[in-house]
Amino acid sequence: MPDMLVNLLKLPKEDALLAALAQEDIIIRRAMTPDQFRIQRWVTTLMGENAAGECAACFARTPVSLFIATHRDKVIGFACYHATAPDFFGPTSVDTAYRGKGIGKALLIRALRAMREEGFAYAIIGGVGPVHFYESAVHATLIPDSDPSIYEDYLGRLESVYSATEPAHHS
Repeated sequence: MPDMLVNLLKLPKEDALLAALAQEDIIIRRAMTPDQFRIQRWVTTLMGENAAGECAACFARTPVSLFIATHRDKVIGFACYHATAPDFFGPTSVDTAYRGKGIGKALLIRALRAMREEGFAYAIIGGVGPVHFYESAVHATLIPDSDPSIYEDYLGRLESVYSATEPAHHS
């Protein structure tokens, strides 16, 4: 999957979107250290160990480089930045029951705005799936020749490649 580039100097305003979500008791906020294990368990269930590992990297930073969406006392979405590499956005996801409300867009813009506040002018969205979402939400553009991306060589991918190409070994 290719990477995308976002101009952080031209992000759309998110105030109206955040206010509309708040009317439904959906809050977008920076995760706090006491949230770590609850969020990592939720992310593991939603996306697997690799994404949870990236979340762990976010909790090792100050400030924590992870935003969450909550509905009352339930985590319903997350967005990481500076996880796999500096200046990278992702991973991110929203609980399927809550999609279509603008939560993903709000998480995306809030995390990208935090990157801008930290002094970055551009951000990379690594290994994107929904290209159209990022194009329409923040005017991201595909980076030529960015596939395979930084994620080409992570262990989870290597394990699946080797298990598919090599015969099983039994002791």
